Amino acid sequence: MITEQANPNTANIDQLPTLAALERINAEDARVAGAVREALPAIAAAVDGIAARLRDGGRLIYVGAGTSGRLGLLDAVECVPTFGVDPSLVQALIAGGSAAVIHSVEGAEDEADTGRADLLALHLRAEDAVAGIAASGRTPYVLGALAAAREIGALTIGIACNVPSPLLEAAQIGIGVTVGPEVIAGSTRLKAGTAQKMILNMISTATMIQLGKVYGNLMVDVQVTNQKLAGRARGLIAEIGGVDDDTAARLLAASGNEVKTAIVMARRGVEAAHARDLLAAADGRLRAVIG
Repeated sequence: MITEQANPNTANIDQLPTLAALERINAEDARVAGAVREALPAIAAAVDGIAARLRDGGRLIYVGAGTSGRLGLLDAVECVPTFGVDPSLVQALIAGGSAAVIHSVEGAEDEADTGRADLLALHLRAEDAVAGIAASGRTPYVLGALAAAREIGALTIGIACNVPSPLLEAAQIGIGVTVGPEVIAGSTRLKAGTAQKMILNMISTATMIQLGKVYGNLMVDVQVTNQKLAGRARGLIAEIGGVDDDTAARLLAASGNEVKTAIVMARRGVEAAHARDLLAAADGRLRAVIG
């Protein structure tokens, strides 16, 4: 596996001054974006497939072990405040369970039956999409989960940094990104982890754009959970709604902290209930309501 090979470009990194060592690491990191670019058609296919499933009431479920699992969990968790979705819409499984988020539970990734059982415990349905993440492309926990997803009829996606690999072959949509040997041989939290993070960013962001969670490049479904986000929400209402700051604050309160509802109230001159009805009729797409 190329992710396990020694990198000749960093063979003497332990002998270099700090700045020179960092320059080597940076040079290797610079290769990641180009490798991800080569996979864009596959990523686009995954986004289109996931968005279609979510529109039909399905869920997106990430499955991984170690760094891959933690990255999947990070992406799932951040969809809630960023796009205002229910926590059940994007979920993540990590080999070893919640303990593996903080502490390494390395042996858990070798249990294919556990991956299968953990996924089925989520009451998997054919409407769901399951994305397996594994730098090696051969993690048993992930392969077990993907096999269960195929049997149920869910959409299966594989993200791996070894091409070819069993994960890419098992998935309906394989996203293979060859980033080459790591700076420290086998430490796939480095370039492989960076590539996976970039791919997951793309998948969740582009999917949410398709679902109407973004207006222009603004996160109009942001959840108002702290002062910073409250300020952002008021700014969005003022900018898109064409009102002053005081009016934006009043509309935000009247809408129950629903930014899109407040914007429709401002632009269409309606009360909150009517604004919600207009958005519901447009499947939550703000542009369809206000242009």
